[in-house]
Amino acid sequence: MIRPKSIFAGLLLTAILLASPGVTNLNSVQAASKPSRTPMISAAATLLPPRSYYVSVKGSDANPGTLAAPWRHIQYALDHLGAGSTINVMKGVYNEYVTFRHSGSAGAYLTLQNYAGQHPVIDATGLSITGEVGLVSIVNKKYVKLIGFEVRNLKAGGDPSAFPQGISVRGNGAFIEIRNNRVHDIENSCEECGAHGIAVYGRDPNASIHDLIIDGNEVYNGKFGWSESLVLNGNVEKFTVSHNIVHDNDNIGIDFIGFEGENPNPALDRARDGVAVGNTVYNIDSYGNPAYGEDRSADGIYVDGGTDIVIERNIVHHANLGIELASEHAGKNTSYITLRNNFIYNNTQAGIAFGGYDTMRGSTENCVIVNNTLYNNFTQGDWGAELYIQYDTRNNLVENNLIFANASKRYMESWSPVMKANVVDRNLYFAPGGGRRGTWIWKGVTYTAFSAYQSGSGNDLSSLIGLDPHLVKPAEGDLHIRAGSPAVDAGNNLTGPQVGTLDIDGAPRINDGAIDIGADER
Repeated sequence: MIRPKSIFAGLLLTAILLASPGVTNLNSVQAASKPSRTPMISAAATLLPPRSYYVSVKGSDANPGTLAAPWRHIQYALDHLGAGSTINVMKGVYNEYVTFRHSGSAGAYLTLQNYAGQHPVIDATGLSITGEVGLVSIVNKKYVKLIGFEVRNLKAGGDPSAFPQGISVRGNGAFIEIRNNRVHDIENSCEECGAHGIAVYGRDPNASIHDLIIDGNEVYNGKFGWSESLVLNGNVEKFTVSHNIVHDNDNIGIDFIGFEGENPNPALDRARDGVAVGNTVYNIDSYGNPAYGEDRSADGIYVDGGTDIVIERNIVHHANLGIELASEHAGKNTSYITLRNNFIYNNTQAGIAFGGYDTMRGSTENCVIVNNTLYNNFTQGDWGAELYIQYDTRNNLVENNLIFANASKRYMESWSPVMKANVVDRNLYFAPGGGRRGTWIWKGVTYTAFSAYQSGSGNDLSSLIGLDPHLVKPAEGDLHIRAGSPAVDAGNNLTGPQVGTLDIDGAPRINDGAIDIGADER
């Protein structure tokens, strides 16, 4: 199975930048593509006093920027304002590239937001695209907020030298908030093309992008080639990716990446020490994407080389692989990921996957996969399983998961014998019709009876098989358990850092001293 994905991103981007005469930094790439209709001003210009300012499509840049006499262009406001200022943008379509020229400061953010109750649109229709470009760019900035915009229509037309991004955060930075934006119709569709809806690239070896919040955004209708819908890559740490809705895109929904050469310091070249919580990801399918052809391998949520990340209380459905923990780079790993309390259903290939996707990849190590509910994955029926264990897995824990398979009863596939000290136990397996038979493939050996699988693998000695978990409305995506479910109080009471304190709904994870199997606690 070949997954072209973002493995080529670093090489392609380097080639793009090196091929651009006179480009010494990414700011210059952004500036070169700014349309002439937007007034330009030196970043060294004197800033106006910090307060609230206003922008309207009916305004003029000759105005003072008040509510009664607003400016015309968003970029004009950003050129003139810094720490402590708030830019309120009124409804209308703004056909311009937008770049944060200045940082805020602690206690005095620079905020670019929609005017209360209004819907401003940043639209790229007709704008030229050169190299790597964000319709909204935040490069080497601190203490800034972007709130409440529709960002749309940045389309490169299949140009492999272009790398369009709806919202782009690059270089270094700190205390950046991207909230409640709608990003859609960002496109670059060809075999060697890439694009992103929201992208964060930590490229500075001396300073990370940290204390980053990406919350409440929607990313949809994207054509991303070998790239991803929402990505954190390189020297990015201490982040929260929460309550975003990512859907109807032709590549990976949310991705946390390492080891792609985005940062020149290999020790810092990985997303780390963050949380992905409360996101909803659906309709993510690489089939028909020119970079993938007929390959279905787009994850709803993917960790490719990241470390120390908690992924919890997310809902992922109708992707190719629900959630995957892997490393695409030989000799490198995805490690210390806690994957807990998620609903994962109706994915074409697998519910949860971990390990390298072929024997040329890296490893998955010291990850905790607990209290997830999987339902009706492996719908395509060609490769995969509810639980799909791949190449080079080490010291991973898989417990307290509720696995409700479809009629194929393909509960597990572990095709590689290269593994060490994985623990798989205390799970609940069920499929229509119940019974103790199904398919468990362990280290390439197929078992069709649960007792044979237990004996042959040493796994799941305390797990349950064939007992209906009484899900509420699984066909409608409601994977909560009803009263009387055998999952109630049947889990292993793991220690706090592993299991967490909250279930899928934010309710207490343990009631009456015992934990339920699956993401829902009765």
